[in-house]
Amino acid sequence: MDYADAAAVFFVSRPEGTPLPAAVTAGSPARQLRDACEPVAMHAVWNRTTNERLAQLGLDFLTSYVGGRGASLGDPAGAVVAAAFAWFEPGLVGGLWDAARSAVAPGQLGQARDESTVASLREILAGEDPAEVANLLADAAQAADGMGRPLFSGRRADGRPSDPVHCLWWTCGLVREHRGDSHVAAVAAAGLNPVEANILTELWVGMPLLSYTATRGWPPEVMQGAADGLERRGWLSDDGLTEAGLAARLVIEQRTDAQEESIVAALGTRLGEVCDRLNHWGQLCIEADAFPPDILKRAAG
Repeated sequence: MDYADAAAVFFVSRPEGTPLPAAVTAGSPARQLRDACEPVAMHAVWNRTTNERLAQLGLDFLTSYVGGRGASLGDPAGAVVAAAFAWFEPGLVGGLWDAARSAVAPGQLGQARDESTVASLREILAGEDPAEVANLLADAAQAADGMGRPLFSGRRADGRPSDPVHCLWWTCGLVREHRGDSHVAAVAAAGLNPVEANILTELWVGMPLLSYTATRGWPPEVMQGAADGLERRGWLSDDGLTEAGLAARLVIEQRTDAQEESIVAALGTRLGEVCDRLNHWGQLCIEADAFPPDILKRAAG
């Protein structure tokens, strides 16, 4: 899949008047921070400049995503990257990782990704001053606990950039990966497999059954088997979550939020201001066609 194909699939808005679920409109402070960080954190994935730079190194959209995001882990086996990514079909991630590191060494890939992403973000944020927010967020996130959080810890080990735009991208990624690693732990503690977790999340944020899960590479029979299992458990009925299913997903969200409390507490009274600025910059990314406009896509993490 090349960048143009990915953009055609994902850069689509919800129909006007689509209701937003409570997952979006009434999220906790930790959820609000995570969603506000998302467009900046994922700028490397969605902007054209980075994709074109990595294409010159022999990577398409998917190998750029897996290779770029996994590069902070060093040069592990594909199964290790797949375990860290969690929600994707493991064979898909392992194969993409092997293809990426065959094309270019992870260190070289990471450097090219950093340089092109910061250049793109600097252009989009021209006239903005992200230094204060970047430093506030970096102070809060950099001190968070890395235990059991490989993607967060790998990104933190890259080191805090001195350039404000670079620091903003890096620290938004720290917040995203910390919460992502925490969410994996919460799902594992709940005894769910990745496909079941994907289904709970897509329905919780208002997406049709299996629409989001299918983008993670799972075969139809595996997805249907997971849906059938959730239905037998009493969490799924008529392609939607039951009250029990909603309650189960809410518990997972709360347990994830609890693991983010140190970051939220460190921002203190500045949290709302930080989220407002991040949402503004996120909107600039959307207007520049450097992040999908679908609010439900943003919340599906």
